[in-house]
Amino acid sequence: MEQRNSAAQCIAQLSSSQATEREEAARELFRQGCAAAEPALRDWFAHPEFRALIRAGRPLLTVGIAVTPAHFEQIRASCGQPRLAEVPPGQDAREFEMEFAHGVRIDVLTTLNPSGGGAIARFLERFGEGIQQVECNVADVRRATQILRDAFGLEPVSPDSESPDGRAGADGTRVNFFLVPVAEGRKALIELVENPSPKSRKR
Repeated sequence: MEQRNSAAQCIAQLSSSQATEREEAARELFRQGCAAAEPALRDWFAHPEFRALIRAGRPLLTVGIAVTPAHFEQIRASCGQPRLAEVPPGQDAREFEMEFAHGVRIDVLTTLNPSGGGAIARFLERFGEGIQQVECNVADVRRATQILRDAFGLEPVSPDSESPDGRAGADGTRVNFFLVPVAEGRKALIELVENPSPKSRKR
């Protein structure tokens, strides 16, 4: 797939019946999403304390793609109906992951209510289908949030009344969101994700 293909073209290709075409599209979406967030992530990863929170052996980045509910079902069907993530009640989202070689991971997201006020619904209404966020895996969301506050002057996006030091995410994760400047007039939504420990998964 040529790099000039737009995100919209690649997202359309995710529902292809051909596995190689889906993988090419996912690889390009992953590249575009990581490139968009790179100016911020480069500075974060250069900070020794933040870098120490990166968990060895885990995929570091995942690119989140927002699609309409109908397209969500088409993509999921083309991929063999992968498992849906367990999203906490009250959060307006459905999602599943697509994982490929060389650390390429795509999180396909949609809204439960296209006319509602949820984050994915608002994104789709404003921008249409596209790269919605980049997810960064860390060992401790609370500590990572504090580093971003102290070292970079950043405040998390707080979509509800829960603690700004992290809230419940899909599949037992703790998450936090930062809308960060990455270029003049452009921002990227970066989600910090702390996966549950093996012990907590067994509960």
